[in-house]
Amino acid sequence: MRKSVAPEQITRAILVLRGYRVLLDAELAALYGVTTKRLNEQVKRNAARFPADFIFHLTKTETVALNRSQNATGSHKHRDPRFAPYAFTEHGAIMAAAILSSPRAIEMSVYVVRAFVQLREMLASNRELARRFAQLETRLDKKLTIHDGAIAAILSAVRQLMHPPVPKRRPIGFTADLR
Repeated sequence: MRKSVAPEQITRAILVLRGYRVLLDAELAALYGVTTKRLNEQVKRNAARFPADFIFHLTKTETVALNRSQNATGSHKHRDPRFAPYAFTEHGAIMAAAILSSPRAIEMSVYVVRAFVQLREMLASNRELARRFAQLETRLDKKLTIHDGAIAAILSAVRQLMHPPVPKRRPIGFTADLR
């Protein structure tokens, strides 16, 4: 019996690129127990099963940025720099398990699905938290606006008390208004 993999381990390998949550080909190949080359060969042979929302090639810019971040963490994959990695969405990762059809790929596809579901649940709970935080922030902004107005009125009154207006005095003696 094979060692089970916790969805949290797979979740750490999931990246967000172009608005999709994806697993890179090298990570997916390692999970499915095949080489990256073998995985990519099978994807090319079954290209009709992988529409653009299932799989895409990383651009040079994305690859460079990804390599920089992986070098910073000390976790870089050794791959031919001439070939940009594939990024598999959740559906692409499951389709890859179907085309590989090895017992390891089928077994690991369950863990991959669980990891994507767990990530989706975490993001949903974060969205709810963000929505509540925004509501609280809006209520506080309204209250602060009212309080700011009241504080400004108090400060204005204090300034007026600090500098009372000079009382008008009538001049002494007789004055003629010659206008």
